[in-house]
Amino acid sequence: MQRRWRGCLIRFHHRAVPIALAAILIDSIGFGIVMPVLPTLIVHLARVGLPDATRIGGYMLIAFAAAQFLAGPVLGNLGDRFGRRVVLLAAMTAFSADYALMAAAPTIGWLFLGRIIAGITGATYGPVNAVMADVTPPEKRGATFGLVGAAFGAGFIIGPAIGGLLSTLGPRAPFIAAACLALVNAATIALIMPETLPPERRRPFEWKRANVFSAFAPLLHAGGATPLLAATLLWQIAHMVYPATWAFYAEIAMGWDGRAVGWSLAAVGVSMMVVQIFLIGRAIRAFGEERTVLIGLVVGVIEFTLIAFATRGWEVYALILFGALAGLVFPSINAILSNRVDASHQGALQGGMASLSSIAAIVGPLVMTQTLAAGADRGFPGAAFLLAGLLAALALATIWLGVVQRRGALA
Repeated sequence: MQRRWRGCLIRFHHRAVPIALAAILIDSIGFGIVMPVLPTLIVHLARVGLPDATRIGGYMLIAFAAAQFLAGPVLGNLGDRFGRRVVLLAAMTAFSADYALMAAAPTIGWLFLGRIIAGITGATYGPVNAVMADVTPPEKRGATFGLVGAAFGAGFIIGPAIGGLLSTLGPRAPFIAAACLALVNAATIALIMPETLPPERRRPFEWKRANVFSAFAPLLHAGGATPLLAATLLWQIAHMVYPATWAFYAEIAMGWDGRAVGWSLAAVGVSMMVVQIFLIGRAIRAFGEERTVLIGLVVGVIEFTLIAFATRGWEVYALILFGALAGLVFPSINAILSNRVDASHQGALQGGMASLSSIAAIVGPLVMTQTLAAGADRGFPGAAFLLAGLLAALALATIWLGVVQRRGALA
């Protein structure tokens, strides 16, 4: 049965879908809502200046991403064993308790521990995508995964905005708000969300399978997955150029203040959401999943490369709107991979995909910020975007040579 969200044109084909999307939305809101106050809270708890607080914040981001890297496959495999609903319920409940802990953190050590726990309990990307795969026919999974990406992006728009407003109440207020949001979502999961993985399709939990390498084993045995996974990692590292360097790039290259940077990031998020909600399903139906991936990667190469050499604000905004079509890439790749795995391994696969994202979240900021700094010292602040363009081109070549051409040779 189809359900229409009142006041919106989005149709949900299963009642678990909007609840699962809400979990991703709240997860990303919880990450973004504390960003405006985290520097102030670190300065207060660690009794350091802003430069040292920035370094501590960077260590926290790495610890958060590393925790997600390790936890993603575990939650995915637990979902394959016990069902998606119980895993999401446990994660959201623990997520709420963790943000309450961080709101009351008396020392920097407690705050650091809280961010690590947030990385573990916030690794809901895999279970949510497994829900989508459970209830969606293979030919429609690309569009459904696009909704997940849109919900994730929406959280990064809404979260910092709410955090900025709540910061007037003190640096701990956004943490309390994040805890309340997660608790409401946990209650919704407990009371309304149906289970999407029936008992007969479950499999035993094994620790030896609960890691990123075992998560991809079914794909690797099927053949042809290695170039897809390599291209996914290259693309995600390239796309980290936005969260890692945009604020610095915009100030150095464009002379924008914080408000202008905020508007430009909102433009990135909104345009990407429009593509992932309304265009990706149509693109896959028209061109197929592989061609849709190639289109998105070509757009990404052009966008990143031209931003590297942009000198005017209108050029940047035009490229942001054009580059939104790069939002076609990840949902389409995810759909291709999901269609190659049986129902009992969807959770493990999506947990592995979440771990790839975590690797990108660790490597990307380190590489991109250093490239930006080196380029700015030499009068070329767009260096990080040029690197992102090169990585996107490598991802494009990997898909073309490793998937498209290989399939043609085998045919």
